[in-house]
Parts: sequence; structure tokens; C-alpha cells
Amino acid sequence: MANDLTVSGDGGRREAYRRRMLEIVSAFEAGAAGAATVLARSDAVDALVASLWQEACAAEPQLLRNVALVATGGYGRSELFPYSDVDLMFLVEPKLAVKVFESAVKPAIRRMSQSLWDCGLRLSPQTRRLTECERFDPENTEFALALLDQRFLGGDTALHERLQSQALAKMFDRDRDAILRRLVEITQGRHAKYGGTLFHLEPNIKECPGGLRDVHVCGWISRLLSGGRGSGVGLAANSESIFDAGANGQEFQEAIAFLQLLRCFLHFRHERDDNTLDWQAQDAAAAAAVGLNRRGLPSPDAAYWMRLYFRNARVVERNTVQMIDLAPSPKPPSRLAKLVEMKNSVSARKRQKSDRQGFRVVRGSMIFDEAASDADSTHGRPDPANDPDTVLRMFGAMAESGFRLGIEAEQRLSLALPLLSADLEEGPALWRHLEILLTGHFAGNALRSMHALGILELLIPEFHGIDALVIRDAYHRYTVDEHTFVLIDSLHELEVQPAPTQPATPTPAAHHPMAEWSARFGQLLRDLQQPGLLYLVALLHDTGKGRSNGDHAVESVRMAQNVLSRLELDGYESNLVLRLIGGHLEMSAALRRDIFDTDTVRGFAAKVQTPEALRMLTLFTYADIQAVHPDALTPWKAENLWRLYLATSNYLERNLDEERVNTGREREQILRVTAMIPKQKLQVEQFLEGLPARYLSTRTPEQVRAHFELSARFSDDPVQLDFTYSPGVNEITLVTPDRPLLFANMAGALAAWGMNIITADAFSNRQGVVVDSFRFTDAFRTLEMNVSERERFVQSVHDVVTGAVPVETLLHGRRRGRRKPPLMVVAPQIDFDDHASSLSTLLQVVAQDTPGLLRALSLTLAAHECNVDVALVDTEGETAIDVFYITRKQAKLNPAEEQALRQALFDAIEERGR
Repeated sequence: MANDLTVSGDGGRREAYRRRMLEIVSAFEAGAAGAATVLARSDAVDALVASLWQEACAAEPQLLRNVALVATGGYGRSELFPYSDVDLMFLVEPKLAVKVFESAVKPAIRRMSQSLWDCGLRLSPQTRRLTECERFDPENTEFALALLDQRFLGGDTALHERLQSQALAKMFDRDRDAILRRLVEITQGRHAKYGGTLFHLEPNIKECPGGLRDVHVCGWISRLLSGGRGSGVGLAANSESIFDAGANGQEFQEAIAFLQLLRCFLHFRHERDDNTLDWQAQDAAAAAAVGLNRRGLPSPDAAYWMRLYFRNARVVERNTVQMIDLAPSPKPPSRLAKLVEMKNSVSARKRQKSDRQGFRVVRGSMIFDEAASDADSTHGRPDPANDPDTVLRMFGAMAESGFRLGIEAEQRLSLALPLLSADLEEGPALWRHLEILLTGHFAGNALRSMHALGILELLIPEFHGIDALVIRDAYHRYTVDEHTFVLIDSLHELEVQPAPTQPATPTPAAHHPMAEWSARFGQLLRDLQQPGLLYLVALLHDTGKGRSNGDHAVESVRMAQNVLSRLELDGYESNLVLRLIGGHLEMSAALRRDIFDTDTVRGFAAKVQTPEALRMLTLFTYADIQAVHPDALTPWKAENLWRLYLATSNYLERNLDEERVNTGREREQILRVTAMIPKQKLQVEQFLEGLPARYLSTRTPEQVRAHFELSARFSDDPVQLDFTYSPGVNEITLVTPDRPLLFANMAGALAAWGMNIITADAFSNRQGVVVDSFRFTDAFRTLEMNVSERERFVQSVHDVVTGAVPVETLLHGRRRGRRKPPLMVVAPQIDFDDHASSLSTLLQVVAQDTPGLLRALSLTLAAHECNVDVALVDTEGETAIDVFYITRKQAKLNPAEEQALRQALFDAIEERGR
């Protein structure tokens, strides 16, 4: 191939290089490994660079005597992926005269670089004098890391030798710890950018935790700890010395091979350096069975194939964390951190003394005591890594302290799995260990470590079915197993929240929108009688997803029964756990109903049955929503969850019967409102007459007074609007005499401004005064970035309601760009329920979330003469879930009316989806 590239002229070289790349593509499609593919491209670039270098040296001999051509980065490792940049360094002799460099060497380097660009390479060249390579710049750590991977290509051999033996040796000897600290800091910052998890819906397989960048980090830390000298060729192999014991090292190398293969696949698919494993790429990788040996077998689906990716990425991430533990800390630990570690170490020692020796803490890592000799073992001193009791006590200590498992301990546990399986004790003893582990503040990380090693599956084989299981929708962020661990983490975060009445020093966290709700739910968690059972529910609630194609809660209950029988929990505890697992979605479903309707509360209370089960289910639902993805739990959802908890708690405790609760609450709140306007007591009562009780339940006295005062201004303007701006959720309330299409026109005006309605309700009193409220988010931040637009926004809504500006004009004026195809297709579903409310027919619409959907539904309801009493609007990923309480001619709909409305709604949804 090198001979092909000696053809004179860049055109000949470009064509020869293009032919070689086509050969590489063909070989890859025929089954070549990722490592072979990146090496083949590196060799092709070597040949091209060598040809141009020879030509450049022939034209300018100074290059041979004063310049060394050096490959760095991925090119230095001979790991050039199909569309990766080529990092090339021209190393210049420090004593070379500036005049000679400027007149001869610099133009020659520029010409060669341009030729490489002309041949189709994405070149990243840099010119450095030798003296620049012996100083570490913390602001340019990447350059020091690139030099770790440097490889000689041609030119002044003696100059390159001085680079290795003098400049780099000096820098790595003097600045090794500083480089390591910066490397760890950069890595942790990169991980934080991705939320500290590898379980992303569409991961970047290079930059995400567990990606190829982490493979490089392992190699760099290994090289730096060993002195930083030598060639950078085959960086992945340099990390092999750290992970060469047993299956762990083999898993690591297999994970590297898989990621290399996958990145080559993505580069060829995207025809650029794009490392995002998007939905379409997942489908294509599954269809091609990338990384799988399925000759003669059908290709797996994308969800199954993604489990392979996550398992390999998890191996890389685990090894990266271990390597980071070997490196110096980015910052010296604070005095508080030292005190915490001392306290945890003392606690660990106390536990060990009170139990048996077997493990200890060294530099923040849990390690086993040395294995006894054969002679000692016969006298009752077995290897602690082979003893299930010691192993479970150690993981319990990890859950309590937050310490991680050491590398050597992981390797010993991997080898000990068969013995642990054979000697594992079940029954109450196992439950005691599991309860300590689950209730430890750092239980999530301890469980992740057990899961990665296969120990969690020894305790609970049912958990294996959800290992790296992907839920392919736009709503879930994590795999099912990671969702479970995040849920447990979310519950433990509530433990440290201050009580709502507890004074505390103001902190940034205290001003977080969720701080108030975290404090309330945290107090609820502290009131639990048996918190261990709640964490057991969290651990088992989704195990059925690995086998169920329908209601996974039913399958989870069946699998949990086997676990509970092995743990030998008593009848009350088992029944409570099973009821909570079987009904773990009930509270989320109730939130889509009118939570202030007595029938809703009564029906939900009948399912939870006891106050303790209600507390547990409330906490579980809070954490379950939060664990779907970081933005799933909003203050509005937390508020509704809390209100449903309070209403159901009052019902279960039978403090007051239904009639007296509503009547008492109404009278009390009316008095609180009229006390603010004592001279208009009669008018206030007339305004409230006929409004449903839930209106008072969902409004503060100040809000009720504001609405009344708006109604008193009808002589000035019959359309009164009250707008409250917030960087999060905005609210606009309309108070006006009733008229046709009010709700639909309001929804249309908001849609025209690009607002995303999250909830809405509509009330009217006996005098025909309507109070419609919409809470919405500003997806495009129009009102946040342009304060002057807020007044125009309110005026625009006003003009639509009065009819001065038809809503169609606003909608038409809004530029309608091409809509991206949805990540998942949602089949529309329309259900009627005549029993959920005593006054209204409940209508639930589930459909693809599209702009203007709520207006289209509202227009359809209006066309069928349906009055909307309450609308609850929610969005989960690309799924819109809209619930309406409707009446027609002040009565529930009959079956014929429901059937006609169903078809009209399906037609409206289909029209919006075109």
C-alpha cells in the first residue's frame, strides 16, 4: 500500500488513500474486528504521512535534521477510528534559528499539512519546540495526556529520543501527581455533565461514563502510576496490567473490543465522527447484531441489544472508578470530610469487633483480611471472601458508610461466587443482612456494586431479568435496574432533609423549587414504622418487567412471593409488601383524576386500606416519579401528591364524614375570604355560590379574593385576566361571564404562543361566571428572555377571548416548522368512566403529544355541547395524558353520546398527527 501512496501529486495519493479506506470498509462489513479496523486505518494514514514527509524532506533537508514527526492522541496509539481527527505534532529543535524556522521549516510544515487536508484527512496539527514539552500546563492537560500516547513517525531520531528520555521524563517525574489530579478532576467533571450515569437513552459511547474516553483514562492513570515512560502504542493494553487477574481483566478487554467495534459501526453509519448511539443507530446495530455471534439466528430487538451495550459500559465504568481511587485526590479532603471518614472508620472497627474480623477500610476502600493458609483454615479461619456472612456484613457497612469496594476485594469476590452460592443462608438471617443494607444511606451504590459482581442475583435471582433492561420510550432515562437503584437513592435523600419547621442556615439548596416538598416527604419517611419494608418494595417492584408483556405489577407480585417466602417474613409484612408492589402504580393513576372529588379519594383509600400503607405508597410514588428522569418530578406534581395523601389520610382516619368535611372546610374558608372584605360579605357569598367545593380546596383565600375582585370589574371589561409569571410554571386565570368555546380558545391562544399546558381547570358559579385557570411552561423561554413580551402575551389572550382577534389568526401566524419524527409512536386511546365521579363523566385521552392537541380536543368537546368542569393535563415523554370531567346539558353522557364523541375525538387526534 505504501508504494501506491508514492504516486506523485496529491491527486494520486488521495485516490490511493480512498481505495484503501474502501478496502477497510469492506473488511469491516465482512466481519473485521474494531481493533483491526482502527489499526488498518492508522497504517493507511502512516503510509500517506510517510509519503508526504519524504517529499517534504526532499524539498527541505532542514526537516530531517531539526524536526521530528510525532503522532499523538488516538493516532499515537495506532487507534484511528474511521472518521477521527489525525493528531500530528511537528517537534522542532530548540536551537534552530528563528530565521531558518520562519523561512524554511514553517512553510514546509504548512505545505505538508495542506496536502494532508487535500487528501481527505481531518488534520489536527501542532508545532512545538522540545522545551515546550517538558512543562505541564494545568489549563492544557490534554496536551500532556496526548504526549503519553506519542509515537515516532520520522525525521530527527535523536530529537525524538531527547523528547522521551529528557523532556517527558522530567515532566512526568516532576508533575505526575498534578497531572493525575487534573485528569481525575476532568474525568469527574465529564461524568457530572452526563449526570454521573452511563444509562442514557441515547448515549455518547465516547464521552459518557463507561465509554471509550474512560478506557483511555484507565490507560493514562496506569501509565502515570508506572512512571509515564515508553511508547503510547496500544494504550488499552497498558491498563491490562491493572486488571489482569481472573475474569475481571478479561471482561475489561472484551468491553474495550465491543466499544471499538461499535464506534467503527457508528462512524461508518454516520459518515462522520459522530459517536451518539441514537434510536435509529440502536435499531441498526441490533439488526446487524453488532458484538453478537448470532450466525444463523434472527437479530435481536434493539432493547435486548442495548443490554449488551450497558453491560460492557458498566465494566468500563467500574474499572475507571477503581483506577481513579488509585490516583491522588483532585483536592485535599476538607476537615469535615476527614472527620466523616474517621467517624465511619471508627464505626466500621466497632462493628468488626462486635462481630468477627474479616474486612477493613483502607484509603476509603473496603478490603478483605488476608486469606488464611490451608493449615489455618482447618482451625476455623476460612477465607473471609468465601464466607457469605462476612461478605454481607461488608456490603452492609458499605451501605452505611459510603466506602467503595477495593479492586483486590472485587477480584476475590469474583472468584468466590460459586462458594458463596453454595453456602448462602436464607430465612430471617438473610433478611437481617438485607434490611441493614437497604436502609443504609448509601444503599444504592452498595447494591450497584453487588449487582455488577453478580452477588445481588445470588440473593435475589429474580433481579437478573431486569439487568440492563431498556424501556424504549422518550420518558424513561434509565434501564430498569438503574431506575430501581435511583429510586432507592431518592428515598434516602429524603432522610437528610430538615423538618419543615426546623430552622436552618439558608443554603442554595434551601431555595431549590423542590426543597419545601422534600422536607415534607422527608418527615413522612421518618415517621415510618418499618422503613426496611418500603426499601424492599422499591427493590422488587419492577422485577416483573423482565418477563411480563402485559401488567408487570402482577408478575412482580408473583416473583416477590418467592423472595418473601425465602426471607420468611411474617404474614402482615408479606401482605403489606405484596399489596404495595401490586398497587405501586395506583397513586400515579389517581393523580390523573380529580383528586378533590370524594369518589376519587374513596376509591383510592379502598385500595391502600391502612395509614401505614398510604405513607409508604406516597413515598414510593414520590421517589418513583423522581427516578424516571431528573426533570420528571415537578413542584406541581409534588403538591398534588401531597394533597392526595392528606385527603386520603383524612378519609382513612375517619376524622369527619364526607359531608361535614366539605361543609366545614367551605364555611371556614368563606369566613377567611370575607374577613378580608368585610363590607362585601354578601357579594362574596354570591360569587362562591354554585362553585364546586374543590374550587375552595385548590385556592388560597387570597386567590379567591382576587378572583372575586376581578368579577367585580365586569362593568369596565367583561374579560378579566390574572397572569402570574414564574421561571418554572406560569399561571393565567380567566374570570368572565360564560360563553361558547372559552376553554378551547384559551388553549388555542396558549398554543399559538408555544406554551406547554401542564394542567387546567374550569369552574362556573350559579350566576354563570367562569373561572378558568391554566398552568403552563414556556418551552422557548419567550417570557423569560423578553420581559416586554409578557404584557403583549396577556393582551393577545384577552383579544382572543373577546373575539377581537380570531384564534385561528394567531395559530396561522405562528411559524410551523417541520416536525421531527417522534421517537416512539403512541397509539391513541380514549376511555370513558361513569363511576369515577358522581356528577360528571370522566374522559381520559392518551395520544401522541403534538402542538395544539388540547385545543383540538376542546373544540371537539364544544362541538358536542360538552361542558368541561375540570381538565387535568400531563405529559410523559411523547405521551399526552388528558383527563376531562365533562357534562352535557348538566348531566352525565349516555352511551350513545359517548360513542359519538369517541369517534370525533379519534378523528381530531388523527388530524393533528398529519
